[in-house]
Amino acid sequence: MGDGVRVTIDRDECIECGVCWSTCPEFFEPGDDGLSQVVPAYQTGGDPGEGLAPADLEASVTEAADGCPVSIIHVG
Repeated sequence: MGDGVRVTIDRDECIECGVCWSTCPEFFEPGDDGLSQVVPAYQTGGDPGEGLAPADLEASVTEAADGCPVSIIHVG
């Protein structure tokens, strides 16, 4: 994936468990509201719930999404 992969987070459904930012802190972080968000460097359109993961982070982002207990992170 040359340009990377699109990632979306249904932030309204986030339970603040921290699995995503523990698994892939290069891409996910807790927001000021405690909910998971994409780190600013990878956000698209200024939306903390949307981002573009570079190819070198795709496996880690996918692992974080797979580990989310409420399945709110969508990759691809």
